[in-house]
Amino acid sequence: MIETKIEQASVLAVHPRLIERRWGEVASASRQEEFERLVLSCGCVLEESHVVKVRRVVPATLIGSGQAEDIAGLVKKHEATVVFVDFQLSPIQQRNLEKAFDAKVVDRTGLILEIFGARAKTREGVMQVELASLNYQISRLVKSWTHLERQRGGHGFLGGPGERQLELDRRMIRDKIKSVEEDLSKVRQMRSTQREGRKRRDVLTVALVGYTNAGKSTLFNKMTQADAYVADQLFATLDPTLRQIKLKNSVTLMMSDTVGFVQELPHELVDAFRATLEEVIEADLILHVRDIADPESHSHKAVVLSTLQELGLDGDNAPPIIEVLNKVDLAPHVTTTLRDNIDGSRIALSAHTGQGMNDLLDILGKWSEKNMVELTLKLPIADGKTLAWCHEHAAVLSHVADEEWLTVYIRVSPKFQSQVQEWVV
Repeated sequence: MIETKIEQASVLAVHPRLIERRWGEVASASRQEEFERLVLSCGCVLEESHVVKVRRVVPATLIGSGQAEDIAGLVKKHEATVVFVDFQLSPIQQRNLEKAFDAKVVDRTGLILEIFGARAKTREGVMQVELASLNYQISRLVKSWTHLERQRGGHGFLGGPGERQLELDRRMIRDKIKSVEEDLSKVRQMRSTQREGRKRRDVLTVALVGYTNAGKSTLFNKMTQADAYVADQLFATLDPTLRQIKLKNSVTLMMSDTVGFVQELPHELVDAFRATLEEVIEADLILHVRDIADPESHSHKAVVLSTLQELGLDGDNAPPIIEVLNKVDLAPHVTTTLRDNIDGSRIALSAHTGQGMNDLLDILGKWSEKNMVELTLKLPIADGKTLAWCHEHAAVLSHVADEEWLTVYIRVSPKFQSQVQEWVV
């Protein structure tokens, strides 16, 4: 994690642009804006952004010495205490840039870890961020003890004090990693037990995924009448939220809101949040929420699909995915085209205004009925208990009554069919 307190601190943002990557103008501007929003999410004061074109990566510092001097001048000019670099720096590069800038240097991974550490609220979320942070720190211990003597070679007491301190720190971090992993394994076991319970009750699970700030939590609140935290900021939601929703056909779904994805999401975070993302892995259906008003919507889609592949959700292993093209109220020029293409696997709506929400619920209703069976029951007219069960666990299509019998037409999950088998005609 970041050692220097950066809240309200004066900071700079540096955007290395590798010539070999050939960033498009729109993509570069979008990535720069996204990184600046990440920086502002830490509550610091962004004094200036500086784009650096990197023709050849310098192993020691990433950028050239002249470029480093220019940035050092900006640090001095703005009296900045932290420089955020939109790149995954090696420990050596980070240490050398700190010397060159005379300021704390934080790379993309460190910045995202800082945000996650501030936003995680539940015990599980805190543990996941701590695990990611420990794995990140263990490779960067070298720069914490450069003021101590370090001797090469030798055994036992021949090593310098810095070398001994590094080994002690590594051992402490490894022990802490092991402890956190054990705690998280208990969380995974608990979640697995909860999922098994839902399967026994035949509750279908729908997971919301998407690029950060695509509107997942707003959609989640609209569908479930929940109060999940919503804000126009990156990574507003970290901890998973589960809520039930009952459809018009009486089918109950379990909705899951998860952490948003982002370009180059650090592997440490993908691994650490695997316990949370297991809700996605085990889901029966995925709603991929996209901000269709964002000009980079297509590239964000690629990021989400790539992350799902990292989780093992690819090909036959992936559940059905419905694309939810959100924020059409901010992109009226594309609404007509999108609506012409709605086929049950893609839908346009606005979670903010409610436009298209009924269409989405209808699609979920049709999907939930795919494996259901229709039955005709003949119940004694006084059997209110079985009739109440039908309304609770099945969709009552219609019913006809005479003086002695009540004929009920229902649509129900095959799992519940045995419970009313004696009344089936």
